[in-house]
Amino acid sequence: MIQRQRVRALNEKPVRKGDYVLYWMQASQRAECNHALQYAVRRANELRLPVVVFFGLTAHFPEANERAYAFMLEGLSEVRSALEKAGILMVARSVPPDRGAAEMAERAALAVVDRGYLRIQKSWRAKAAAAVECSLVEVESDVVVPVETASPKEEYSAATFRPKVRALWKEFLVPLRERRPVKDGSCLSFESLDLNDIDGLLGRLDIDRSVGRSPFFKGGTGEAMQRLRRFLRRGLSHFAELRNIPTLDGQSHLSPYLHFGQISPLRIALLAMKAEARAREAFLEELLVRRELSMNFVHYNPGYDDFSSAPAWARKTLDAHAGDDRPAVYTIEELEKGRTRDPYWNAAQNEMRVKGKMHGYMRMYWGKKILEWTPRPENAFRLAMHLNNKYEIDGRDPNGFAGVAWCFGKHDRPWGERAAFGSVRSMTAGGLCRKFDADAYVRLIEGLIPPRA
Repeated sequence: MIQRQRVRALNEKPVRKGDYVLYWMQASQRAECNHALQYAVRRANELRLPVVVFFGLTAHFPEANERAYAFMLEGLSEVRSALEKAGILMVARSVPPDRGAAEMAERAALAVVDRGYLRIQKSWRAKAAAAVECSLVEVESDVVVPVETASPKEEYSAATFRPKVRALWKEFLVPLRERRPVKDGSCLSFESLDLNDIDGLLGRLDIDRSVGRSPFFKGGTGEAMQRLRRFLRRGLSHFAELRNIPTLDGQSHLSPYLHFGQISPLRIALLAMKAEARAREAFLEELLVRRELSMNFVHYNPGYDDFSSAPAWARKTLDAHAGDDRPAVYTIEELEKGRTRDPYWNAAQNEMRVKGKMHGYMRMYWGKKILEWTPRPENAFRLAMHLNNKYEIDGRDPNGFAGVAWCFGKHDRPWGERAAFGSVRSMTAGGLCRKFDADAYVRLIEGLIPPRA
């Protein structure tokens, strides 16, 4: 089912005579459980036309580097193969996505695009909508409940957002019926990058190479589904108790795949719903409340990557305590290489630097300590955002922006006054040690670090 709330016309141009229906795939990088792709297939079948999928490979996505591009290309190679089996041609070109979409739409009867919430994603779609001569329709596929349907405004916290979004689950937690195109488009001819040649593509892209591929995460829907099945089989029943213990494998590790749209949150949720209610509750809270709250945040708050996005009470108290004595102040090089006097923070930074994904509980501690160690809160915000976006495979993501902002009071409430933090919630090394064996976490991460890293 494709709910009407997912579908929005981006221009007022007509559906016209053409050779195919174009699906401009940019955010939802998958062939399965993809509402935008299925909308394109259904409209193509009505028009008795084939479907062509286009992907614009830009080398200039803000803060992306070789780690992110390699993971993305691994997924796109798999998408191309899956689409080919369904009779759908996939064309990838190394051009700005909006310009490439406009070029590919020249022979299209209709163009369809998935939805993104970041400034650059919105800008691409607006430019393409103005440039194409046919109808451009946006279909939202990377949330369960469409953002404006869930709430017409930026929500203060999960407490205000939760009842709104939960009330809509019954309507939107329904399977998407997969249809195949009636017209085979594989015989169409277009110039395209060879998505099977990942190393060659990476070598030709003018990208930041300071952060290499992660040896722990491989991109693609197939890999995501393996992780999901393993989590449902072994981890879901204990998720509530284990998710905040970094020494135990209690998380799903799906955030990199969700970031690139390589797996559908709807598909994850529907499979998790088959589990016993108590076991699934905490996981669905993370997937369908906290994650979709982050989309609400970046959609409605234009300063989502800036200290100005923190609530007024948090900015006021942090500014008032900016002159407080700090237990330590570190250079960016010391932080980046995990060379502070805090072994737990160092381990968290090294986990992110080496693996490409930091444990979620440690990321909260990690961000809080950056705030404590940096004299000005706006500088701390920029520093945390820079490191998160540079090393996390799922950096540059609504979840990441919201996660950093949370460390500065976003989606939280005032707590007791403390030096450096004011009334923003603090976290301490002693708190970590009371919650789990923090020294065992340090040893675990030390075992991951290659010699001389």
